[in-house]
Amino acid sequence: MAALTDSAPEMAGGAQPGPEPARVLEALELLLGPPADSDSAAEPGKERALCPQTLRRNAAALEERLSGAAGWAALRQLRTAVLSRAPALAAGVAGPEPGWAAACGLLALLLCLKERLAALAAAPAAPAAPGAPPPPGADTLSVGQERALRRALRAAVGLGLLPHLPPGLGPGPALGPPPGSRGARLFAAVAALVELARLPALGAPLLARHLRLLLCGLCALGHGPAALCQGVSDAERAQCREALGDILDRVYQPMAVQELLVLQGQPKQRCPGAAPGWLRRLCGHLLSERLLRPSGVQAVVRGVLEGTDGGAGAEAAALDWRKCDAVGKILAACPQQCLSLEDYYRQVCPQILDLLHVQDKVSARQFQRVATSTVLSMAREQPQLAERLLLQPLLAPLRRGSEATELALQDLTAGAVLVPEVELGSCVEDVLKVFVVGNDSSSLLLGSLQPVLGVVFSLYSFARQNVSYLRSPCQDILLWFLEKAEQEQALAVLGGLAGLSSHVPTLHPRCQLQVGSEGGAAIVVQETISDEDEALYQKISLEQCHVESLVELLSHCQKSGLAGDFFIHCLKELTQVAAEDEEAPNPAVEPGGSLLELEQEQARQGRKLLVLQLVAALCQGVSDTVFTDMEQVQQFLAAVLQRACAHPARGPGAAAEAQTLAMAMGLVAAVLGGAVQLKSSDFAVLKRLVPLLEELSRSYPEPLTQELASDLRIAILTHGACSPGSLGTAAHGLLGTQPGTAARSPAGRAPSPPAHRDSSGTEQSRGRAPGASAAPRAHSPAPGGLQELLESACDPQPPARAAALRHLASLVTQRDPEAARLQEKLLQVFLENVQHEDAFVYLSAIQGVALLSSEYPERILPVLLAQYERPAQGKEDTMAAVTRMKLGEVLMRVTRALGDMVFRHREPLIRAFLRGARDPDGALRASSLSNLGELCQHLGFQLGSIIHEVTCCVTAIARTDPEAEVRRAAVHVVVLLLRGLSEKVTEVLRDVLRDLYRLLKHVAAAERDAAAVLHAQLALEELDAAMRRVLFPPQTLEKKIVVLP
Repeated sequence: MAALTDSAPEMAGGAQPGPEPARVLEALELLLGPPADSDSAAEPGKERALCPQTLRRNAAALEERLSGAAGWAALRQLRTAVLSRAPALAAGVAGPEPGWAAACGLLALLLCLKERLAALAAAPAAPAAPGAPPPPGADTLSVGQERALRRALRAAVGLGLLPHLPPGLGPGPALGPPPGSRGARLFAAVAALVELARLPALGAPLLARHLRLLLCGLCALGHGPAALCQGVSDAERAQCREALGDILDRVYQPMAVQELLVLQGQPKQRCPGAAPGWLRRLCGHLLSERLLRPSGVQAVVRGVLEGTDGGAGAEAAALDWRKCDAVGKILAACPQQCLSLEDYYRQVCPQILDLLHVQDKVSARQFQRVATSTVLSMAREQPQLAERLLLQPLLAPLRRGSEATELALQDLTAGAVLVPEVELGSCVEDVLKVFVVGNDSSSLLLGSLQPVLGVVFSLYSFARQNVSYLRSPCQDILLWFLEKAEQEQALAVLGGLAGLSSHVPTLHPRCQLQVGSEGGAAIVVQETISDEDEALYQKISLEQCHVESLVELLSHCQKSGLAGDFFIHCLKELTQVAAEDEEAPNPAVEPGGSLLELEQEQARQGRKLLVLQLVAALCQGVSDTVFTDMEQVQQFLAAVLQRACAHPARGPGAAAEAQTLAMAMGLVAAVLGGAVQLKSSDFAVLKRLVPLLEELSRSYPEPLTQELASDLRIAILTHGACSPGSLGTAAHGLLGTQPGTAARSPAGRAPSPPAHRDSSGTEQSRGRAPGASAAPRAHSPAPGGLQELLESACDPQPPARAAALRHLASLVTQRDPEAARLQEKLLQVFLENVQHEDAFVYLSAIQGVALLSSEYPERILPVLLAQYERPAQGKEDTMAAVTRMKLGEVLMRVTRALGDMVFRHREPLIRAFLRGARDPDGALRASSLSNLGELCQHLGFQLGSIIHEVTCCVTAIARTDPEAEVRRAAVHVVVLLLRGLSEKVTEVLRDVLRDLYRLLKHVAAAERDAAAVLHAQLALEELDAAMRRVLFPPQTLEKKIVVLP
């Protein structure tokens, strides 16, 4: 019997040449010829079954052809040699059973074909003619020959292998061979087929269509019970086991996994045709071996999930999350033959992480779902191993840039890339897939993610300032953590992100984020800044950006109440900082203070400024809906009252503290006065304020505040039944309504304190009670009319002044006759308030001047331009520059309001901005250039010849100005100009387009400021898009119909 080892073809070097492959295929077709009486009845493309009589007749015809026909001698000799090496096949060819005889004859001819193709492939190929394509290989078969080969293989497997498989793998004993001959015949057929599979030309069609049956035969012979292998020696069984492993290693691994899964069947299947137990255990062992191979995880996943041909089927498979989760659980379970659980995890975990990076669009979603499910299953079953071998490598790029990582950064040169853009972006996307999409809020996942949240937050803040795709995934990661974490943990993390604590490691101080070329970011080593002012500016800018990013992040957490809880947390921090300031001495003032004490004092002052900045940003950003229930309102009021009890309003900040206290007490009065529908449970919450109100009524130095606190305590204890008159006055002062009118807060919530900055003018100066009369007067004109509003516009309290200015602006909008008559007086009042230091006041004044100028441009604009062009002199240079920048904002608002009518005032406006661009103050130069760019954007094609002056000014400043902010503004003028002209660029800028292009290329190549380079790139993109629209106009399919007269 032929062994399962390679046998060298003997005819390759013999005296006579071997038969051509076409002759062997002709013999195969002769042996499989159709019945003679049904040739015409056979349907095209459909094969007829071969009966025993047909097989005998075809075998006799082949023997007759081999023995006497001309040209068949070489095939006869080769066939004889093959049968001499395979006695079982030779005995079968001469045997009485037509089916087994035909199978042996087919296998013998296929072995002859294999030897001839191997000999032809080993022969040297003929050289190709010059210029001609290379000829096909000598062992290449034609299409018709391939078809005949597939038919022969199908018949050989169907007649030689399938009937001899044991029960559970084949058709059963009823259709099987005679007893006692199954094992020997099965081995003979399997040995021949394995020999054929070694040649690629024959192995590809054989393994592609008949791998499962071949595996069944090898499993039965190599690993089956001894009763199934009668007549097969132990050496032959060992050869079958070796051949099984060789075939499984050579075939496409997902296909091998699929076939083994089919052979294994359902684990609890007990139907008559089910696979036997030994085969199920063997397939499980073989599947585990496939899994432990290099890239075995991906092969197993592909084998399980690849059941569709793409399209809708693949989409349906991707949505079958149960199947993906089942595969994940299988991967998380350690196979029995693995030596240790840690070795299995060490081998499999890197492959699981690789599943997240599959680029195939059809199967990417499936692989990501499997990877996520596997990570979550491993984290639940083996948390320590999963954290060390899965989560830490997953988060490694983010940890590398964290301040908690000990890196030899001093050995790295400035600008060295610590985490490349591709690696960092891939890490963020992987974290999004595993944590957010997986949505498992276990303590292990939250704990492993918390140390890198600082770096993720830095990325989010960086992406907000630039155009980057990382903004959305970073925001989703942060919001997911804040939603899933406990309240204390979430507040601690928010405090760490804000810089109030060290719970969350931030980006390493020696590292910085850099814009990547693919829209991402990279972590690089920061360059040392020698200029202390520049370093301080960058530090303050970074802190401001982080605070703004945190406020925007909290704006998405208002429904959960986290924003309100953090706001209250910041208020408590503010109270604590104030207490520390009173208790701790100032080493800078006291003599003999040590350097350590001085550093501690600086850190304390920095923390105080940070808390104040956070409170201010939260008041401005999320204050309108920051409180979602009465519990949070009570906590806010308790924080304010505690600060007032512990530190009564004294010193330079007394006015602000008094206004805050008045606002808080007015809020309590509004809640009790009917602004919110209170329940009994709400009164139970408000009763927590009673001790604070009682202490305030005894210890606060202001008598009116004491009286109001006592009245509020009585109203809370009586559930609003006893409501003194001072409560109504305080409530109306907060809500800005006249006594007797209803004041309801929207959505049934208590009005949020910081959202009513214009109505918090409840002052204690001038002998008035908190919230007594200032706020009502700020919202509506007093009986004195316009004159009293003008007096209120000079009120020392900013809220009352701002409210009066806004009411004056509304009178201008309504074209009030008295306001029109006193427009010069109004202008004077507005201009005086423009110089006010309070932002709420000067913004209200700017709005009023802009409205007045848009209504009466002919009379007001010349005055504003004269003020704007007036040079600064003396000690008030800085204040004058700030005022001129505010006037520039006024002029830009007027420009927007005038619309197309701004053309009439084009020249004086441009002249004023060009003069401002030459001012010694850098901030004013940048502001003037920004205003100039917006004006040019509004003018568009109405610029005319003045474009030459604008171009010369912008070019000179962009090339020579010493300040980066001014150069940045000059380039931004070009961006706005191109954006405003759009398709009219080539017409309006025809004479200066080349100069602008050269300027932009110069800035992009030579400018050191990254923001200026970004502006230049944006301008070049605008110019490129405009030129493309001109040179390559969109093709429109039009049909013109001309009616002839």
